[in-house]
Amino acid sequence: MEADPIIEEVRRARQEYAQRFGYDLRAVAADLRTREQRHPERLVSFPPKPARQKKTA
Repeated sequence: MEADPIIEEVRRARQEYAQRFGYDLRAVAADLRTREQRHPERLVSFPPKPARQKKTA
């Protein structure tokens, strides 16, 4: 199977990003929260979905 160049690029970017934080998941999450606060216009939010009704026999 031939490697997809887009998938390879995404994986490389993910690896470099994680490496910047020493693969510390808490540090990565903190950076993402900071980025969200800096650029709230880039966030997308949807209204909550209505609760599913249980089927009764």
